[in-house]
Amino acid sequence: MKLHLSRTDGLYTFSGYGDGYVTVNGKRHESNLLVSPTRLTPGWTSHDFDALSEDDFALLAATDAEILILGTGRSFRFPHPRLTQPLLATGRSLEAMDTQAACRTYNILAAEDRKVICALLLP
Repeated sequence: MKLHLSRTDGLYTFSGYGDGYVTVNGKRHESNLLVSPTRLTPGWTSHDFDALSEDDFALLAATDAEILILGTGRSFRFPHPRLTQPLLATGRSLEAMDTQAACRTYNILAAEDRKVICALLLP
């Protein structure tokens, strides 16, 4: 599915997604990806959902993002609270959703100039 925003102003935004991939600013990605309006980081974790660790979430906690989105793949899954402890310690929470919803939500928040980061787990 292709996504379109009314403005992007050079921001990293999702321009599409499908089974096992997303496109960011027209470039296809098929592995785990961390996206903020100003930075794109392929391979933010080498783990799949079941192998996520506190260290993976500590990486997210180290960002200056106010809103943290986790795209969990084809279906919604929420990580164990023990794993998200590094985020909770900073006073922020994590919004987990399936990857397609994460892409759409991220684009809306990025277009509103919000400090958002989206961590995607792709098969």
